Amino acid sequence: SNTTMQVSKFFWILLILCAVNTAVIYFVTNHVDTNHHAKHRMKEFQRKHFKTELKELEESHPVNKPPLQSKTVETQKEEEKVQLQGSPNNNIVDDHHKIAGLSCEAFGGPYEKDALSDVVYWSDIPSDASYQSPFYDPDGEEKFMTFEPDGGGWNNIRMAMETVFVLAHAMGRTLVIPPSQKLYLLGKGHNRQKSHFSFADFYHLDSIEVEHEGIKLISMEEFLKKTAMQGKLLDKDTGNPSFPPGNRTDWNGMKLHEKDLWIYLRQVTHVRNWKPQNCLAAFPASSDPKDVQNLVEMMQELKNNGGANSQQFVGNPVPVDAPPIMRLSEELSNRRELCIYDEEMQKAEVVHFMCYHKERARLLTHFYSFVFFENWKQDLWAKRFVRDHFRYIDELQCAAARVIHAIRERAKSRNLLKNPEGVYDSYHIRRGDFQYKRTRLEAQQIYENSKDEMEEGATVYISTDESNKAFFKPLADHYDIVFLDDFKDVIKGLNTNYYGMLDQLVASRGRVFFGTGHSTFSGFINRMRGYYNEKHKIDGYEDGVQKSYYFAPMEWKYIMTKYVPIGSIWAREYPSSWRDIDHGIGEI
Repeated sequence: SNTTMQVSKFFWILLILCAVNTAVIYFVTNHVDTNHHAKHRMKEFQRKHFKTELKELEESHPVNKPPLQSKTVETQKEEEKVQLQGSPNNNIVDDHHKIAGLSCEAFGGPYEKDALSDVVYWSDIPSDASYQSPFYDPDGEEKFMTFEPDGGGWNNIRMAMETVFVLAHAMGRTLVIPPSQKLYLLGKGHNRQKSHFSFADFYHLDSIEVEHEGIKLISMEEFLKKTAMQGKLLDKDTGNPSFPPGNRTDWNGMKLHEKDLWIYLRQVTHVRNWKPQNCLAAFPASSDPKDVQNLVEMMQELKNNGGANSQQFVGNPVPVDAPPIMRLSEELSNRRELCIYDEEMQKAEVVHFMCYHKERARLLTHFYSFVFFENWKQDLWAKRFVRDHFRYIDELQCAAARVIHAIRERAKSRNLLKNPEGVYDSYHIRRGDFQYKRTRLEAQQIYENSKDEMEEGATVYISTDESNKAFFKPLADHYDIVFLDDFKDVIKGLNTNYYGMLDQLVASRGRVFFGTGHSTFSGFINRMRGYYNEKHKIDGYEDGVQKSYYFAPMEWKYIMTKYVPIGSIWAREYPSSWRDIDHGIGEI
């Protein structure tokens, strides 16, 4: 009947509509709503395949490029400008965070260009991106470097990480990034904030790999799947394939069992216990064995002449492009040996660096005080690489810019006519678990030791681990003192584990800075100040000196105000890490 036909037609229409609705829901759920994940997958694809795809594109569509040496000074200066605001980029291949770029739009500002430039000490140098180590062989068998992170505080961890990155590039090896773990003094997990970290949580590691042809990175999990689980790692004693404990490849968050991983890697890799206090890690100008012999002969010549006399370089730095034996003499300090990347190490599939107190194995050193390059251009490249790429992630840099802007506004409001730029001074006062008791002074003594370089009544930012603010009253009696706590309204939502790094960035912009002797925290503040002075050609930059002081020990007070060659390999920073390192750009 007609009624039956109408019901049947209605049923089929209803069935079709349900099917369409189901299809729409499926599509939205798996495509539209996962746009973020799709972008992530695209970025992962680009991270793994960017160079290959780009190389194939260039081979199929060759571009005529001018030779590097044809660049004018003006062209190079344009290349060095840092992109502060960033701009949308629709080129899929180039869709990655440019390390030289700094955009704070996603982090709540600041938006003013001056406020952003206040924290920028790095440069964008495209010609550096194509440099490859003489030992890098893109067509050869992939070789790896693994390492155990330092067991100390963040700045000790950072120093060791910078060193292994420079070593991995110098050796032409793929660097294996350790699993994410809780780090010493960086384990605050309240309010469900992140408390397990990898190095990618502090630096734009994915961009480093994309932007540099000679650098390859891999996670520990990927590395173990690619080598150990394929039976490629052999036990040193038996010569048989050896697998990770429990066949585990994902060690993220396994802090309590991490030692098992390191014990395993020590047994299946080539381990060299290079001790920075005893030797320099020396790299020849080429992979030719003759250049290795050149380094050995240079070292012997210095020994025959009574060794290096570092005092001759106080106030008298060696030119950065000086002959290698002169540069070696300055960098050697009191060491009498070279640690050379010899043929045995070169042949090893995996080289491993330990952090193991029983063997006194620890890379607690500045990369530039431990790694020596026969080629001065490679030496300066390594120093620029660390400066330009191991700067903190945008979220941190932007938070620092907001705090610095707020401090400057406060300083200006107190005396606009006298201080129109909002200049402030800064301290780092270490009070916590610090073994150097000579630096643990009362606030009144800190004032007495520093007052001659500070301006009475000035706004002063204090970076400190001292929670009792009453301790600082003797300083508050003379200065308008402020702390990071005073600016929490401009850093809402920032993981509190980042506060120490934020403190460093803010303190680094003080007109005058007083640090704590033997503190690597104070040391890195001085290095960032050195980078900034060099970039902006601030008084004293020619010799790498700055308006930085130590309130203790007193014999260190003025040590940053004159050029001093490398002495202690970790306790403080030296001008050789930032002085004239932009020399020879484009020539390498």
